[in-house]
Amino acid sequence: CPCVPTQGTMMDNRFATALVIACVLSLISTIYMAASIGTDFWYEYHTLSPAENVSEAGRSIWEEFVSKDADEKTYTDALFRCNGTVGLWRRCITVPKNSHWYSPPETDMTTNCISFSLSDQFVEKYIEPGNHNSGTDLNRTYLWRLQFLLPFVSIGLMCFGALIGLCACACRSLYPAIATGVLHFLAGLCTLGLVGCYVAGIELLHRKLPLPEDVRGEFGWSFCLACVSAPLQFMAAALFIWAARTNRKEFTLLKAYRVA
Repeated sequence: CPCVPTQGTMMDNRFATALVIACVLSLISTIYMAASIGTDFWYEYHTLSPAENVSEAGRSIWEEFVSKDADEKTYTDALFRCNGTVGLWRRCITVPKNSHWYSPPETDMTTNCISFSLSDQFVEKYIEPGNHNSGTDLNRTYLWRLQFLLPFVSIGLMCFGALIGLCACACRSLYPAIATGVLHFLAGLCTLGLVGCYVAGIELLHRKLPLPEDVRGEFGWSFCLACVSAPLQFMAAALFIWAARTNRKEFTLLKAYRVA
């Protein structure tokens, strides 16, 4: 990275404060993104009587749900009926602890989760979910793939920006902070794209598989964390770029004044 030792002496409290705030915002947004990726509450389904639904359908619901051959329609129907939650990596349903069909109804429930495999993240979505002969739904296919890739690109850009920031500190220069700001801005765009892709994907899915009358769906707190992370990344980017450009301009003016 470019080292300009004399510039470090010219940085006043305004730039130092801006950099500290930007670093804090960057750290918080990274934590939020990591938490949202690792949790399963991007979208939640609330059923009025999940225990009764499971009792009526027997143990076949969760057997099909955990099956490796479960298609999109199969596990989505289970999510509808069993208070399901969906994340970027896993899907979960709430079922009675005693799963035998001959057992009496019980209210003691447990949450079982199944992870999406890497191949599941890139599998084709069909125009009619569950019907492999209906043709590929390109919109939903690429939305699903993007919502898997974009969060990792976002975190990668922020981590790379942090390395550049450490380089700037070692060199006592604000010039590399511009690159850090640009990387955070791109990370914010990726996070914003992730949120948009997820919302669009859910809306398109519910057009194909409408929610039953006794089921309510809503975005969960994992989704909210991603929504909050994007503006934090943009604010951190603005502070990094402002501090670097303004300090550079003042240093140039002061140098010109001394020469004059």
